[in-house]
Amino acid sequence: VQLVESGGGLVQAGGSLRLSCAASGSAFSINAMAWYRQAPGKQRELVAGITSGGGSTNYLDSVKARFTISGDNAKNTMYLQMNSLKPEDTAVYYCRALSDMGSWYWGQGTQVTVSS
Repeated sequence: VQLVESGGGLVQAGGSLRLSCAASGSAFSINAMAWYRQAPGKQRELVAGITSGGGSTNYLDSVKARFTISGDNAKNTMYLQMNSLKPEDTAVYYCRALSDMGSWYWGQGTQVTVSS
């Protein structure tokens, strides 16, 4: 499974960004996907997760009501809509996917920078 993130960039505080994660590969099925982030000098943390079909989602407390995770099964793509961005949201955002074979895969990451 290959994961490619896009949509990162530089935005002012209070602004919005939409991240995308496109999954590709042969003969695979994804059971769940998630967004993680890692700020300089900090550990990577789970931001939001979603099960296949969008039946269940979960969020980091600090992003609840600001971020929304969603998926498009037909396009094998996951999204993270980020609103009301804060400087503390600055990080590299990574996509992660769990295949039906029980393996986890990571994307290469996309930089999100929020200026104050």
